[in-house]
Amino acid sequence: MAGEVLATAFFQEGKYVQAYSTYGGARRGTPVSTFIRVDVDPVRERCDIEEPDAIICFDPSLLSPALLSGVGPHTVLLVNSTRGPEEFADLGEMRVATIDALAVAQGNGLGRIVNSTLLGAFARVMGAPELDVLLDVVRQVSPRKTEENVKSARDGYESVRMLKGAAV
Repeated sequence: MAGEVLATAFFQEGKYVQAYSTYGGARRGTPVSTFIRVDVDPVRERCDIEEPDAIICFDPSLLSPALLSGVGPHTVLLVNSTRGPEEFADLGEMRVATIDALAVAQGNGLGRIVNSTLLGAFARVMGAPELDVLLDVVRQVSPRKTEENVKSARDGYESVRMLKGAAV
């Protein structure tokens, strides 16, 4: 769901978007990988992304060599964690940001649903999509607790922590 919201926000900004997901298994709760390409020109490439500009990791237990393959100094790794970004610096040469998305979501009455919080944090660390556009999409697609999701995204935008030396 988070990937669809992000892709929709970029599309509403007038960008060309390609998005698809892969699922780890046939049961609910298995890891999902979503790949999104965004450009001002039509996106014609149709393969997995091997050198990502950004990775959003919903749980630090999912950090693995497979997830981090292809990262470089340009890559932003956004991790849902209570730990600070400096504690992930040993994972490789990349820009690291963290947010306690669970605390933000729970503080906004969303329980364990951290999607909106992480999307707000992503918008901050990447500088895109525009926060107002993202909040409009969150408002449009939230099946319930609409304003709680909007507030969670805004709080995620405001409370993300970036490793020193990297701009937020």
